[in-house]
Amino acid sequence: QVQLVESGGGLVQAGGSLRLSCAASGSIFTTNIMGWYRQAPGKQRELVAIITSGGITNYADSVKGRFSISRDNAKNMVYLQMNSLKPEDTAVYYCRLQQNGNYWGQGTQVTVSS
Repeated sequence: QVQLVESGGGLVQAGGSLRLSCAASGSIFTTNIMGWYRQAPGKQRELVAIITSGGITNYADSVKGRFSISRDNAKNMVYLQMNSLKPEDTAVYYCRLQQNGNYWGQGTQVTVSS
């Protein structure tokens, strides 16, 4: 079984920063893709950023230059550094692991006030 646990969400003012963390446990493959997705009220879940086990990254256009994804393969952790936050970044942020299947965390709320 694979379990993903996110942390680091909260309330921040526009222009502020937050760092999300996701801890993966269980049967984690050496080769995988980890990523962050978000879902705002009334909207579909969308990609924020992904990173392969080799360190290749991809970002949504809306967060390029503001967010940075990183990972620690030894600890099975993935991080999302979010800077210059905007009210439109408000959403529940989910961690995802892709290997022999798709695994999701329970989500962490990020609220950006104007």
